Amino acid sequence: MAGGMKSLAKDTAIYGLSSILGKMLNWLLTPLFAYTLATPGEYGIMSYIYAYTAMVVVILTFGMETGLFRFANKKDEYDPLTVYSTTLIGVGTVVALFFITITIFIRPVTDLIAESTTKYQIYPSYVFMMLLVLCMDSFSCIPFAFLRFKQRPIKFAALKMLYIILYIIFCLFFLVVCPYMHKHSPGLIAWFYDPGYQVGYIFVSNLLATFIQTCFLLTELTGFKYRFNKPLFKKMLHYSLPLLVLGIAGMMSQTIDKLIFPWRYAGEGDSFDQLGVYTACFKLGVIMIMFIQAFRYAYEPFIFSKQSGADNTKAYASAMKYFIIFGLFIFLGVCFYIDIIKFFFPPVYYEGLPVVPIILLGELFFGIFFNLSVWYKLTNKTKWGAVFSIIGCIIIVLFNIIFIPYWGYMACAWASFTGYLTIMLISYFMGQKIYPVEYDLRSFFLYFGLAMLLYAISVYVEIDNLVLRLVFRTFLLCIYIAVMLKKDIHLKEMP
Repeated sequence: MAGGMKSLAKDTAIYGLSSILGKMLNWLLTPLFAYTLATPGEYGIMSYIYAYTAMVVVILTFGMETGLFRFANKKDEYDPLTVYSTTLIGVGTVVALFFITITIFIRPVTDLIAESTTKYQIYPSYVFMMLLVLCMDSFSCIPFAFLRFKQRPIKFAALKMLYIILYIIFCLFFLVVCPYMHKHSPGLIAWFYDPGYQVGYIFVSNLLATFIQTCFLLTELTGFKYRFNKPLFKKMLHYSLPLLVLGIAGMMSQTIDKLIFPWRYAGEGDSFDQLGVYTACFKLGVIMIMFIQAFRYAYEPFIFSKQSGADNTKAYASAMKYFIIFGLFIFLGVCFYIDIIKFFFPPVYYEGLPVVPIILLGELFFGIFFNLSVWYKLTNKTKWGAVFSIIGCIIIVLFNIIFIPYWGYMACAWASFTGYLTIMLISYFMGQKIYPVEYDLRSFFLYFGLAMLLYAISVYVEIDNLVLRLVFRTFLLCIYIAVMLKKDIHLKEMP
């Protein structure tokens, strides 16, 4: 048992650290795009197309990654390689049919995407490149899942990091090196470089990095006989399709605002310019998302290891308290030093900074919702996770549709805030009836109230001098830290 937990901890660390490091490196591309793309609208076009690809990848894999884990582990009933090859053939067929269909209708699809703008030209090549990327990504999900099944976290993490590093290198080459060479020695790159194609080179970079990563997976696609077990595939579909609903709902909650915005925006200026401003500022909320991701990789092994302990509910309550304490600390840190962080972006994006506190709180609520999931995971009532995700998705979609024409991109931020707050509250009250956990609500409200008070003071006390303003806000942050250290975080007891 101890050896199993040690192996689990090691694998979790590898998967978790690679995922978080990948997100951090990817986040660093945001300032690069903001400064190198000519307008926020080009950033908006990129965000809009990527939102589609994120959604389609979930649909094309239709929950078969989890189905692969489920049935490959039934070694007394199925040969794991048969399960693997059946999954590859099933997903590969769907991906191939999708590729053929979109390729045939590439022009109508491009025109549909371009309907929301009269200012920017969206080329069919953008759509075709991302079609290739999402087809390779969707198919690659299965060999990546099989790597996890075979407990090969190092190769898994190495290939994920390879993609990120290659993507960054190609983006730097096309967005920084090529413009410099075009200015000083245009003859060297004139045969392949078009300075007016800017945002297209982001898609080129993505395609090249994805292709190279996929090539390294070829060893996972050879060396065995492909078999398609039709009865098995039907069972896998029956198991996996409900997960597709959950996956779509979860992904829609994260990306639907980018898809709805150009369609519903009715204010001044081009919709993609506004979407670019919103998306760039939304990236500042990724700091909270990375914290949640790190906590998540550690938390699931933690809750299941504590399941049989006598003090299990106390452990869950303590984990929640520390999550909220540090989550609010991140909220204050980002908000208090936004005057420094904003220099990662050109001034044209500054108008979108008011969405940052709303996004941070919304993501914090989502993190609390994840921590509350302990009650339905340990009682085998996981269907409630799907129900909550669908409720949150419906709220976010309706909020965006109704309020974007009036509030612009502020409606997108408030939609996520409202949706995540709602499912957090519903999950808490249901969980207390089914699997009661004595959470320290007094501390929760104390820290939340203190954080909101300090944030309000930082907003309403106007100090024109930047240095003095940062000194004042640092003093406010020290108040929060002092309360935290005095009440709950005792340095001598920390491992």
